[in-house]
Amino acid sequence: MIRQMPRAEPCAMTTKEIHDLGEGMYLRELTSGPRPVLLSTCLVAPDLRLLVLAPHPDDFDEIGVTMRFFQSNGNPIFVAVLSSGASGVEDSFSASSSSDTKAQLREQEQRESCRFFGLPDSHLTFLRLTEDSEGHIAEDSGNCEEIRSFIHRIRPAIVFLPHGNDTNTDHQRVYALFVRVATEALFPFVSLLNRDPKTISMRHDLIAPFGSAEAEWKASLLRLHKSQQQRNLNTRGVGFDERILEMNRQIARECDSDQEFAEAFEFVSWE
Repeated sequence: MIRQMPRAEPCAMTTKEIHDLGEGMYLRELTSGPRPVLLSTCLVAPDLRLLVLAPHPDDFDEIGVTMRFFQSNGNPIFVAVLSSGASGVEDSFSASSSSDTKAQLREQEQRESCRFFGLPDSHLTFLRLTEDSEGHIAEDSGNCEEIRSFIHRIRPAIVFLPHGNDTNTDHQRVYALFVRVATEALFPFVSLLNRDPKTISMRHDLIAPFGSAEAEWKASLLRLHKSQQQRNLNTRGVGFDERILEMNRQIARECDSDQEFAEAFEFVSWE
């Protein structure tokens, strides 16, 4: 049984049909009726822009199968990596213990994975938001304005980011900053909050099931984050690739999917 999380304002999902976000875009399946909805049944106009707000390098890759679906659909995808991710690199893996060297290493890993995915280099941006003394994204007005400016420049129809009900500090703070921006946005859009291994609980409104062939492709994508693959092997005894795919197996089991794996999202409308 999937645990349900009560939705707090301002994240209330409308019960009426979503008003038009662009000709040919339909997400009515997510506003009424049984859930979860299969991604393959949603119709989205190929000219609508998608934005991934990735707190860390590699958060885009966690939802790689879903992004691949939209890539095949023709949607322009933009990725904003918000933190340096330097604190996630072990000293033994880096040529230097400096935060800047580690940040450059993680950014290069993200560039390589996005090229493997097929994302244009110009669609990947590293914002490097201000961080606190512990290396976490600061929840301050400056970072809020950086996110606001980027969203208003891209004007996406759908924004993807990790769920805020999560033990990861950066996931919590990015979600909080995003909510501040979304409630003040001058144009309508929707967000899809993805499940992460550290997500405490969330509603499964939308799932993207996939089989072994796509799992092998996703594992290759995840392994390009070599620093995270090694860190997970050292600290958890399993690689980054297997850690994420095991979560995808669990989602598929919880949702009674006929596929072995699935990515999961909670839907939020911002009008």
